[in-house]
Amino acid sequence: MTGIQLDEHGPRSQAYRDDRAHVFHSWSAQAHLDPLVITGGEGAWIWDEAGNRYLDFSSQLMNVNIGHQHPRLVAAIAEQVSRLTTISPVHANPARSEAARLIASKAPGDLDSVFFTNGGAEANENAIRMARLHTGRQKVLATYRSYHGATSGAITLTGEPRRWPSEPGMPGVVHFWGPYPYRSAFHSTSDAEETERALAHLADTIMVEGPHTIAAVILEPVVGTNGILVPPPGYLAGVRELCDQHGIVFIADEVMAGFGRCGEWFSVNHWDVTPDLICFAKGVNSGYLPLGGVIISRRIASTFDHRPYPGGLTYSGHVLACASAVASIGIFEDEGIVERARTVGGEVLGPALMKLASQHPSVGEVRGLGFFWAIELVKDRSTREPLVPFNASGPDAAPMAEVVAACRRKGVLVFSHFNRIHVAPPLVTSTDDLLHGVSVIDEALSRADACTVTGAR
Repeated sequence: MTGIQLDEHGPRSQAYRDDRAHVFHSWSAQAHLDPLVITGGEGAWIWDEAGNRYLDFSSQLMNVNIGHQHPRLVAAIAEQVSRLTTISPVHANPARSEAARLIASKAPGDLDSVFFTNGGAEANENAIRMARLHTGRQKVLATYRSYHGATSGAITLTGEPRRWPSEPGMPGVVHFWGPYPYRSAFHSTSDAEETERALAHLADTIMVEGPHTIAAVILEPVVGTNGILVPPPGYLAGVRELCDQHGIVFIADEVMAGFGRCGEWFSVNHWDVTPDLICFAKGVNSGYLPLGGVIISRRIASTFDHRPYPGGLTYSGHVLACASAVASIGIFEDEGIVERARTVGGEVLGPALMKLASQHPSVGEVRGLGFFWAIELVKDRSTREPLVPFNASGPDAAPMAEVVAACRRKGVLVFSHFNRIHVAPPLVTSTDDLLHGVSVIDEALSRADACTVTGAR
């Protein structure tokens, strides 16, 4: 803890002062920030410069699937550094070739080639470009409850309020409502009704927009930031059928849900659905180095057999990142991490979270699968009024901020969005640590309970 100085907030290190003086943080009002200075991590835990330990119950941004500082993954990166650190995308390289082969081997159907990017937003941007060039059409349909990235095209695809400051955006994007049984836009009373009515809504949207004008439908098979919304049975198969009927490219944004997060290599595997393009990032190498990409079906890849694909990145398939992906997939296989996420998520984490619903009047619904869960908080269970308003900030968002702060004070870092707490720990988190994290959330929810109709009596 060298360079510690005091200010009105207490001791501040040189790292903290330099951050506040020179680092411009994303999605933040800069003057309101008070970041932790994180200096280390191992498995499901991280610690700050003062030695305070925190259980990372959101895998940072739902990406550290393999946990922090996995020794085998760190060693693989160091070994690649000793041989070759970078090479242009125009060349072939063993790490890049093996990463592409392994990633394609985990994808369903005939998705067997990979275009590498540096992250998920770039993956979605290039998937849209591929779909438009393949079909010769321009429109893209995306859901309202979605986040696809912060680059210019990806933020236009995004359906939630983070899109608003960037409008007008990329032309040709049309938003529609996806399924959400707890807050059905279609007044459904069952999963079967939700599937039927959501698909009818999508079919009508395609009809009035003109099927011959639509290049792609892009969606998160399991919606991430906007609610951990698990699709009801039959919905994704219905989307696939509509796309086939009209020659529309089906793009699955698996950036958050993929690579074991939902207990499968890709979440679409839960429903035996094969998209035309899969976008990935995050869990492919747990964010140890920037890496993302698009897995491409043979039909779409063949469009560019004798026609150049007009896109590329200096760091596409960076060898250090690809070496980390190769090692990560090997670790997943050798340690049975995908299978563990499925079984422990279903038998330990899910039931522990579900139990909270019976103990707290502020819990409207708990939903998820694998290591990907949301606790939706409400003021009134009977009316399902959210604990905080849609897109709340400042004093209006205080009840959610208090729950998150209470967890942090007890050494558990959780992710929140609107009126939801998201639980997405590393897939290697021990059973004891999972139950400890849930117990901290259990205690923190008393603050939300105090804001409910029941708590106010």
